[in-house]
Amino acid sequence: MTTNAPAPEIDAEASDFIKPLSAEEAQRLREQHPELSPWWVIGAQVAAGVVVAAVAWFWTHRPVAAVSAFYGAMAVALPAALFVRGVRRAKDVASQSAAMMGFVIWESIKIALTVALLAAARWLIEGVHWLALLAGMVVALKMYWVALVVRPRFLNRI
Repeated sequence: MTTNAPAPEIDAEASDFIKPLSAEEAQRLREQHPELSPWWVIGAQVAAGVVVAAVAWFWTHRPVAAVSAFYGAMAVALPAALFVRGVRRAKDVASQSAAMMGFVIWESIKIALTVALLAAARWLIEGVHWLALLAGMVVALKMYWVALVVRPRFLNRI
């Protein structure tokens, strides 16, 4: 059963969407939606690594599981910190295409460094506990999503 009801008319002009904000409106918008500091996310990744390491140690009663879990989290957090530092330094470039290219380059470095740290785990940790390492890595990666949900106002300017 379909009806051919006319679509509701929208009483809006294109100029309503292009209207520049006043200084007060812009300030109010910034206060309502503060910028999330990427350093908070990295701190959350490190803290999550500590928690996963403690759980791994408690669960297995093996210190190498705790070390492996923390290493997995650090294999995510350290390259992310390098990425943030690189992108923040390159934010003052003149063109948007150069800024985007810098983002792509730093993201590639982050991924390559993460893979290299994971590959080096077998030489750096004697008797590495792979399941704990994977758990630390996954929990640290999930902190990106947690940061989007939590967005603490008191930590957003670190």
